[in-house]
Amino acid sequence: MTPRTLPVERAAGPSAPLVAAIAFLTLVDLFAAQAIVSMLTSHYGVTPAEMGVAVNAATIGMAIASLAVALFSARLDRRLGIAASLLLLSVPTALLAFAPDLATFSALRVTQGLCMAVAFTLTLAWLGERAAAAASAGAFAAYVTGNVGSNLLGRLLAAGIADHFGVGTVFFTFAALNLCGAALAFAVVDPGRPAAAPGGGPAAPWAAVFAHLANPALVAAFLLGFSILFAFIGVFTYVNFVLVAPPLGLGMMALGTVYFVFAPSMVTTPLAGRIAARVGVRAAVLLGLAVAMAGALCLLSASLAMVLAGMTLVGLGTFFAQGVATGFVGRAATHDRSAASGLYLASYFAGGLVGASVLGQVFDRLGWSATVLGVCIALAAGMACAARLTLRARGAAGPQDGAIGSPAR
Repeated sequence: MTPRTLPVERAAGPSAPLVAAIAFLTLVDLFAAQAIVSMLTSHYGVTPAEMGVAVNAATIGMAIASLAVALFSARLDRRLGIAASLLLLSVPTALLAFAPDLATFSALRVTQGLCMAVAFTLTLAWLGERAAAAASAGAFAAYVTGNVGSNLLGRLLAAGIADHFGVGTVFFTFAALNLCGAALAFAVVDPGRPAAAPGGGPAAPWAAVFAHLANPALVAAFLLGFSILFAFIGVFTYVNFVLVAPPLGLGMMALGTVYFVFAPSMVTTPLAGRIAARVGVRAAVLLGLAVAMAGALCLLSASLAMVLAGMTLVGLGTFFAQGVATGFVGRAATHDRSAASGLYLASYFAGGLVGASVLGQVFDRLGWSATVLGVCIALAAGMACAARLTLRARGAAGPQDGAIGSPAR
């Protein structure tokens, strides 16, 4: 089918505000608990590293479910899959209010991750199927923007509610948001499975996975995603302990307002697709990671203003790079974009789990400066991966820089 015969909905793509709203309501649970990690550490009587891993245990479920959806998404109805996942998500979210110990808390967070990842991966696949090539960068950027909003408002809500009403009320509130997300997805997402491509991709699910893993550009993107969330988790989990300890000594409500550092990212992230289309994916990713690296170095200061500036820059850089990388995966996959998106997300969330575990131990044993060094190493690894982000245009002899806003020739 040529671009002139595409349906109007395919050419226009889903509405950006609705895409962002679905993303917000899908992922609002993921990082909100980081804002109250110091309260949870005291509540369960554990170390920062133990609580950091428990709070981020959702990434285990995210990684597992992302891979499962990568294998079997072609069999899943988009609307029912997304809506049912968000409906089920409300159950473990509410049960977190009653978790009696750290093991139960961690298990419920893993279950949350399983539900979130199914909705997240199916939504990305739906976007890739519904948005034309010229609109795909904007659609993916809108989804990542909703992710940014969930980081900002989710953390702000969690800290404010915990300060005034206690930790249990936090989880009841977020369970209600999950139900809102299920209703919105059912109303907005059009039903159905992806149509089989003419000449198709691999028939067997594992064949699609192996085909994507044979694509060096996609493998580089998967490793880039791993590095991005490794660094992000390392900063925004353990900086909370720095903010509440002397010499900064912030209270819980003040800690919540700190997360307005994500507000600038809501402005810059939607620009990721357009900037990548102008300068190329490699340059755009390097720009984002360089900004994040500069921010990480600011976190070593004893000045609250410098720490806040550093957090802002880390958020700007990692969200920008994530927006570019997410769009690139959708463009670099020559078939079965659902599988490619699922593999990317499995790697991305695995990076979050490893980041929470490794950097938590570094924080407990060696302190904040060593933790920041670990973050910088992860960002440098991401920069190395960016050098391999290329698209091979159809009919062309060699690889091209992946400008995600331009259609393949």
